[in-house]
Amino acid sequence: MTHTHEKIGVMICGHGSRSEDAVAEFSVLAQRLPAYLPPEWPVEYGYLEFANPVIRVGLDKLRDQGCTKILAVPGMLFAAMHSKNDIPTVLNKYAAENNIEVLYGRELGVDPKMIAAAGARIQEAVDKANATQGEVPLEETALVVIGRGASDPDANANVSKIARMLWEGFGFGWCEVGYSGVTFPLVEPCLDHVAKLGYKRVIVFPYFLFSGILIDRIYGFTDKCAGKYPGIEFIKAAYLNDHDKVIETFAERITEQVGEIPPDNCAVCKYRTQILGFEHEVGAPQESHHHHVEGQGAEAPGSNVEDCKRCDTFCTGECRLYLDDHHHDHAHSHDHHHHDHVHAEYPHAKHPHGPESTRRK
Repeated sequence: MTHTHEKIGVMICGHGSRSEDAVAEFSVLAQRLPAYLPPEWPVEYGYLEFANPVIRVGLDKLRDQGCTKILAVPGMLFAAMHSKNDIPTVLNKYAAENNIEVLYGRELGVDPKMIAAAGARIQEAVDKANATQGEVPLEETALVVIGRGASDPDANANVSKIARMLWEGFGFGWCEVGYSGVTFPLVEPCLDHVAKLGYKRVIVFPYFLFSGILIDRIYGFTDKCAGKYPGIEFIKAAYLNDHDKVIETFAERITEQVGEIPPDNCAVCKYRTQILGFEHEVGAPQESHHHHVEGQGAEAPGSNVEDCKRCDTFCTGECRLYLDDHHHDHAHSHDHHHHDHVHAEYPHAKHPHGPESTRRK
């Protein structure tokens, strides 16, 4: 319940991107959101890293407008390290320093509205392919859902749940799940596997909110595999963007925070409960390591393919392997000089179908 003396403000906490298109798309979503909320609630947004405004700037704007309670939500599909650690660190520090109440809601998560938005993007791709390339029955079509990929099995598993619900909802012949980074299988190993199954058409759907380097990577590997397997139609579906159902879900994540019993903001969390293979991370402190790239945007290292000595037409992610090699080689010599902690290493970092698959042989 809200009290009459409270003035509520809304803060959308994005991750940020080196891509100007992604930042622009996020801002459009934030601008559309107020129409779904009480008119007296001002809405601001900010980014964790790379882009401006950063989160604390948005919080300052709400405080300057007289807000006494801020309802913050992660502008992310699933709860992983950024939404479980990095954003809460920024919010908690700001609340303590400015003596203001900041609540933190759930990620978008597995929700019927999100599945409806995803289904609409897939249907658009199917309809366009049928119109331009001839009709192929859904049972002779494979669906590939590509998620972001995280060091958190909770977030990765949710991509699989979304994929299964889309698979059953449409009745595709088969469905596979891949990821753009961090975990396994990455896009190319995933599509290589699907190509062996004998389907005439493969719909590749990025379960992403916005454009950016990772979307370019997904579509780039899709084009590469289309060249390797000319007998198969590889169809690139659009990502979610500001679909109406996405905005409705964001609005619900905000308003539910002032309900009688606000929902848990990450129930199956490796920091709260024992998850197979990640038991050592239970109770790990919530700390952010993103202050060193706040607001850098296109100036951040690795921002574009033109500057990369390893990528030709799209960012494959191979550069991360060499950055990680450098990080691990020098972790004890300088890492703690820059940061006061180190995140736990992902236990499957060397999986042959994960990031290692991008390393040039």
